[in-house]
Amino acid sequence: MQQLLLDILPPPSPALENFQPGKNAELLHMLTGILSGREQERFVYLWGKPGCGKSHVLQAVVAAYTQRNLKAVYCSAKKQCEFPVENDMDCIAIDDIDDLNAAAQIGLFNLYNQLRDEGHALLLLSGTVAPMYLNLRQDLVTRLGWGLVFQVHELTEEEKIQAMKTHAADRGFEISQEICLYLLRHGRRDLPSLMMTLDALDRYSLVHQRPITIPLLRELLQVAS
Repeated sequence: MQQLLLDILPPPSPALENFQPGKNAELLHMLTGILSGREQERFVYLWGKPGCGKSHVLQAVVAAYTQRNLKAVYCSAKKQCEFPVENDMDCIAIDDIDDLNAAAQIGLFNLYNQLRDEGHALLLLSGTVAPMYLNLRQDLVTRLGWGLVFQVHELTEEEKIQAMKTHAADRGFEISQEICLYLLRHGRRDLPSLMMTLDALDRYSLVHQRPITIPLLRELLQVAS
């Protein structure tokens, strides 16, 4: 891809404020309740298809704890994942638990028991399926079902279009309905990819001093492919 695309402003850091809730309003309300102290739930498991926003939520909650000068950590089982052992943690978020190996499953099982008996931290987990369908240790699966379980619903097409228009307006440019529909038909449909493409399109338009149109978008996608 041309150098100009390397100059795109980085996407905003995940925050609950920039999470597009769609059908996930109850989840967002519950998490803000935990952060405000209204809710006392300590074990929460989120599940949903890739791209639905689970990672955004986990990282946003960790960021919210950190901004309050509390101890919080995020890790993904897709990478090397070491669970914290300190009892003074306030939030532990573990993403993609479907990918935990045998040793890591034992580690999470022990961590869950430790937090239940001794700790006070929020344990926030995510996977692609509901607990009963996870291909993990049965004793771990049982514990995952003890806390709150939420499905994270992917945004509808209309909600994605509104999210794209809002993102563009926040960045100081406008996009048409046709641009949004073309992106949904010809690009990756997950929200982070859509937003990155919009930022690239804005930069491409400014560099070439051309309005944002379908031909310009098609040209950008060809350059990026």
